[in-house]
Amino acid sequence: MITRILTALSFVLLLIVPCIDPVGASAQKRDHLTPQEVDLVKANQVLDKRIEVFIKAAERRLIVINGTAATNAKQLKKDTEKWGELPAGTRSELVGDITRILDEAITNIDDVSGRDERNPLIPKALRKLAASTTSIMDQLKAVRAEAKSEADISSLESLGEYAQSILEAANKLPPEVDKKAAKKKN
Repeated sequence: MITRILTALSFVLLLIVPCIDPVGASAQKRDHLTPQEVDLVKANQVLDKRIEVFIKAAERRLIVINGTAATNAKQLKKDTEKWGELPAGTRSELVGDITRILDEAITNIDDVSGRDERNPLIPKALRKLAASTTSIMDQLKAVRAEAKSEADISSLESLGEYAQSILEAANKLPPEVDKKAAKKKN
């Protein structure tokens, strides 16, 4: 009897959950990285280089969102060989992709930190990610101002939360040491 109830409840939940959050349910089916980008992530095992791949992947989505592909045509043609075609999707899907890319970058930094918190690449990678995040948020100011659909607003809010956590973590880093100035002192 209990098994039947649990089975029926599971079936009802399967029908109801997609109705509660249709944006989240459809967003989970979408890959946030293209196959070529996934290959580049796998090929770059060093943390700061991997973060650079995530940053470039996010910037490629900004090109689509902002419609600046025509102004960067020469560079895009060159990048297509390595990175593949620009990703397609709605504005909220592309913003969602950027959010998941930042999440994956954070996870990569956390993983390295968990294994070796003194790894010198952690602050380097986090600073790069923070600088890129600031640029991303600046470029999306116009998009935020004109966002009207619930999906766009939700995607931008999620992105803002990830951006804030990245910037807060970067602000906790000790000041960057200028190696050239330090050598001159010695």
